[in-house]
Amino acid sequence: MRRAPVVPDSQTNQPVLGRPAGTGEDAVGDVAAVHAALGEPARLVLVRLLARHGSLCVRELQAALPLAQPTVSHHLKVLREAGLVEAERRGTWVYYRLRREPLKRLLSHLVTLL
Repeated sequence: MRRAPVVPDSQTNQPVLGRPAGTGEDAVGDVAAVHAALGEPARLVLVRLLARHGSLCVRELQAALPLAQPTVSHHLKVLREAGLVEAERRGTWVYYRLRREPLKRLLSHLVTLL
């Protein structure tokens, strides 16, 4: 017989039986934010580029898309706010790289729906 998982309640930190880990309101909200950020095709292209090439600056990303620099910057801001990318300043340039953990959480969440 499978035992129900014991996870802490997100507000009281007291053990709660039967709720799978990562399904609290906070976790679902995080997954929803990532899902919303990935809902724009241009942002999916940006994520794919960063996954393939590692760290890239806005100019390099813009060269791969038929979008203006301010539009690419806006999409990067949305991805950054969702926790999908992080930025690092190198001199006058800002380089972006993909954070894979939020994508892994999204994938894990989607698998639980199957």
